[in-house]
Amino acid sequence: MVHLSVNVNKIATLRNSRGGNHPDLINLSKLILDSGAHGITVHPREDERHIKKNDVFDLREFLTLYNRDKKKKIEYNMEGEPSPRFLDLVLEAKPDQATLVPVTPGEITSDHGFDLKKDSSELKTYIRRIQDAGIRVSIFMETNLENLKLVKDTGADRVEFYTGPYAQAFDHSPEEGKAAFESFKKAAEFLQAQKIGINAGHDLDHFNLPLFARLPGLEEVSIGHRLMSYALDVGLEASVKEYLKALS
Repeated sequence: MVHLSVNVNKIATLRNSRGGNHPDLINLSKLILDSGAHGITVHPREDERHIKKNDVFDLREFLTLYNRDKKKKIEYNMEGEPSPRFLDLVLEAKPDQATLVPVTPGEITSDHGFDLKKDSSELKTYIRRIQDAGIRVSIFMETNLENLKLVKDTGADRVEFYTGPYAQAFDHSPEEGKAAFESFKKAAEFLQAQKIGINAGHDLDHFNLPLFARLPGLEEVSIGHRLMSYALDVGLEASVKEYLKALS
């Protein structure tokens, strides 16, 4: 079964827009896990526009207790740029997985993978430091096979495919989505032959996942924005009815 790690950045974004602690990041993370998710993902950016530094450690404490109480293994995945700031945070928080993602200053969200012809040397240093702490490392990549041929040399344990192009194609039509899927399939088969694990994330949802879940070797998907957007659709009616009940 492909594991679902839920990215909780958007919960923190909503909380930060007002201050205080509503919505409560920990309580909603618990609800997510009680609903069956296999992991929690955070991307603590330098500007702290969603996940703050203290959230990283609050979630680490929560997950440690949750795993102990439920007698199960929930994985903690931290995403971030290869930088001294993020490295220090990872080594202190000790997640199960660190996903290294290229970051462009001012970007709204991650929108491209690493170019290993220019990024490989720097990545190797960070990957080695993180792995030496017993933490699995995934790197954010696109499907270009010439680029993927350089992954093994970095020492990364897994690749997380940037699935934005697939999702955009599927949004236009399922047929275009199927065509886009083929490039991911070829890339996944190559990585499998290299014995490199496969994760995926970005704009995956309940419409395009049934096809993408067939990707050879896929171990984990990390999903935030579209899952939270859909939660507004399916949860608003129950919320309004609960408030009306309270008023009556």
